[in-house]
Amino acid sequence: MIGLLQRVARAEVRVDDATVAAIDAGLLVLVGVEQGDTPAGGARLIERLLAYRVFADASERMNRSLTDTGGGLLLVPQFTLVADTRKGTRPGFSAAAPPATAAQRFDQLVDEARRRHPRVEAGVFGADMQVSLCNDGPVTFWLSVPPDSK
Repeated sequence: MIGLLQRVARAEVRVDDATVAAIDAGLLVLVGVEQGDTPAGGARLIERLLAYRVFADASERMNRSLTDTGGGLLLVPQFTLVADTRKGTRPGFSAAAPPATAAQRFDQLVDEARRRHPRVEAGVFGADMQVSLCNDGPVTFWLSVPPDSK
């Protein structure tokens, strides 16, 4: 499972001109689900996202996590993160989980996040979403939990 996390001052997701999710300061995470991803892998990704130290401490060093700050977490499904772009001019998606499986894994990821953190919002799987953000820093990291992790 892949999480592209961005530290944001604010972020929102709109579907059909309506806001379906929004946060103030926190993390926007674009999520890609790979074949073989498991609920345990999703739980591990959430654990890493909540503990990853990307927020400044009193010395302006990135030493504080989302758990430390209590900021918002906005999870957005994005299957294109799983694309194989190593050759040619068109991405391949053979490593992506089938849509029904990916939707289930994304929902499980959101449920796990909500069990562990008080401020969680989510995009809509399979929807045509417009994602707006104000990247803070900018700070962007790629986190991944291999499909075979337990």
